[in-house]
Amino acid sequence: MKAIRLPCADGGFRVHRPSAAGLAPFARGPARSRVFYAAAHVAAAPAAGPGASAPAVDWEATLGIRHRLWEWGLGVAEAMDTAQRGAGLGWPDAAELIRRSAREARAVGGRIVCGAGTDHLPPGPAHSLAAITAAYEEQLAHVEDCGASAVLMASRLLASVARGPEDYREVYGALLRQSSRPVVLHWLGPVFDPALAGYWGHDEPDEAAAVLVKIVEEHPRKVDGVKVSLLDAELEKELRRRLPPGVRCYTGDDLHYPELIAGDGERAGDALLGIFGPIAPIAARAALALDREDPGGFRALLDPTVALSRHLFAPPTPLYKTGVVLLAWLAGYQEHFTMLAGLESARPLPHLARAYELADRLGLFPDPEGAADRMRRLLADRGVGA
Repeated sequence: MKAIRLPCADGGFRVHRPSAAGLAPFARGPARSRVFYAAAHVAAAPAAGPGASAPAVDWEATLGIRHRLWEWGLGVAEAMDTAQRGAGLGWPDAAELIRRSAREARAVGGRIVCGAGTDHLPPGPAHSLAAITAAYEEQLAHVEDCGASAVLMASRLLASVARGPEDYREVYGALLRQSSRPVVLHWLGPVFDPALAGYWGHDEPDEAAAVLVKIVEEHPRKVDGVKVSLLDAELEKELRRRLPPGVRCYTGDDLHYPELIAGDGERAGDALLGIFGPIAPIAARAALALDREDPGGFRALLDPTVALSRHLFAPPTPLYKTGVVLLAWLAGYQEHFTMLAGLESARPLPHLARAYELADRLGLFPDPEGAADRMRRLLADRGVGA
């Protein structure tokens, strides 16, 4: 296959020879030993014409991505920040996304959880705790009316008005008392969203973790698990140890996930990860290795993916979505490298080139030649010959 000339961050170039083999086939099916959710992105179609102000959701491609995840045996975490929630995807489209995906999940028996938050309220500190609670209630009701379980997402508005831990206990307590299904509580750290600093009423992580654990303990059987997105492996291990028996700890740590999922011999982790979208075929194989009680095989499969994940989630970390969508386009899962809010331009070209190279080396593209052709097209469109 013809080599491709990729731009480097230092202004130079390197030569990459695309893989000869495409994505290898494997036995598929949901894992028994862990719960793996991929936080799926949305595929956007370009603006319909000169009068259109922004790209729209490509519903066919978006749902196709979810069906592919279910076919590989993974669950889908819907309408999370990976789907540009609060960064291009407003609540009306998020609500429609939840409705459509939940319906498709029922049709194929796929596992799904959906994000519920407060992002339909206008920004600003003028909201009361009652208004924030009501906003959560509206989205929680929509998720459950669609037949799905909710992920109670961290709220920027709550972080801006809460005076301390008791305000968090008040809001989350009200939600958990009325939820009809066990929910997942999401602790999204400031590395992903600086507006969430001090969540749970404390800047110090150990004190914040104590508040979260207390909320879980006060509402037995209402919390399926806690999703931790702090990029702090030791803190996550300690939180996992403190959670009540039967409450899952879903790692959202896209930098240390193999060790956190594998566990320490006493406690192991489940996962709800943005990186599981791009590496879904490998993650699915790794989950089945755990079912075979083959931790060495699990690590052999998943450890090599960490370099790609660390690259995609490099600072500024919230821009990781650009790399996720790039790889879906290169793989042929969507027709356009277009994102809501124009985020396809958020990362420099050398960053995108390195993401392509790392994914190709992992064998993630069903058609490596097609992926290379798309990468050449992107380089040419941005003024770089390949």
